[in-house]
Amino acid sequence: MKMKKFAGLVLATAMTASLFAGCGNTDQKKDASSNNDANSSVEPAGDGPVWKIGAIGPLTGAGANYGNAVCDAAELAVKEINAAGGINGYQIAYKKEDDELDNEKSVNAYNALKDWGMQILVGPTTSDCTIAVADLTKADNVFQITPSGSAVECTKYDNVFRVCFADPAQGAKSAEYIGTHSIAKKVGIIYDSSTTYSSGIEQSFVEEAKNQGLEVVAAEAFTADTKTDFTAQLQKMKDSGAELVFLPIYYSEAATILTQASSMGLSVKWFGCDGLDGMLDMDNFDASLAEGVMLLTPFAADATDDLTTKFVSSYKEAYKVTPNQFAADSYDAVYALKAALEKADLKPDASTADITAALKANMTEIELAGLTGNIKWTADGEPDKNPKAVVIKNGTYVSME
Repeated sequence: MKMKKFAGLVLATAMTASLFAGCGNTDQKKDASSNNDANSSVEPAGDGPVWKIGAIGPLTGAGANYGNAVCDAAELAVKEINAAGGINGYQIAYKKEDDELDNEKSVNAYNALKDWGMQILVGPTTSDCTIAVADLTKADNVFQITPSGSAVECTKYDNVFRVCFADPAQGAKSAEYIGTHSIAKKVGIIYDSSTTYSSGIEQSFVEEAKNQGLEVVAAEAFTADTKTDFTAQLQKMKDSGAELVFLPIYYSEAATILTQASSMGLSVKWFGCDGLDGMLDMDNFDASLAEGVMLLTPFAADATDDLTTKFVSSYKEAYKVTPNQFAADSYDAVYALKAALEKADLKPDASTADITAALKANMTEIELAGLTGNIKWTADGEPDKNPKAVVIKNGTYVSME
């Protein structure tokens, strides 16, 4: 895997889903409360040029919780910006497409948006789909910003930026957070060696743990073929004397681990990354087992700052659910585009190539006071913002800051 520099990169989640946040978990349920169909759009009234922003994500099937969050939040941001006068005085047309968490369908979705006249892409939602589509946006010279594609290769081209943090940063910052906040000294790890998301985070966590004075007393792997029975890994955690178990995995596997740990009487602290976001919404999972679980995420819906409270209120009113980190990342993505286009003083009748060139140049010049922090971007497309952490209390995320 080609590695890019991570100058100034600091972590943290929601978050994000592939694979998923890297996110390619296939056990996610569809968010039935979303009131959008898979191809809804925003089409401003009147004649004249408009900005055309497209979005791609899994709106149905596996991963729909993430895809709907990304596409709904982008739509919300577009509607707010239009109501406030648009970008440089011009309205935004917005259209989303469903990729069903499938690379080929994500490519088809991109082509449909291209035929529609898309100038800028928000997405895809998951890493594998982001990488697949990036080959096309590079060839077509279309600017792409993924809210939640966390695999290193997502930003291998200079026209692709991201809002979430790359996988290696999540591991390093998790170890740093545990160490600097004295949460534990003896740490165990359970990770999925069959995914680059999990194994990449595990590797960078182990490296940074040394700098933080953490002792990794056990590191146990599983694969996609062995992700239903974790008794052997949990017994190793128990025997090792681990005070905390780090879970750089997706939430469905984490839910199984917590359930089996409870039946075994294993009492430890649990800490994860953006892959754990979504566990509380799982069918047939006793959410009380997640009480006290900690995870790094750039967004907590219970935060009391004006921006977060306004966003959460508007999102709940529009989509009847509480927004997660993926929604926050996507909302920030659209407002970052607005800031960069306004700095460039560009109009929507510019060529796609000129729009892309302007965004590449000006994304590195802006600083966005966003939902997920104060964000700057490097020329590599990587975000620079401070980490945050939440703990699950009474079935909801509570900020640890």
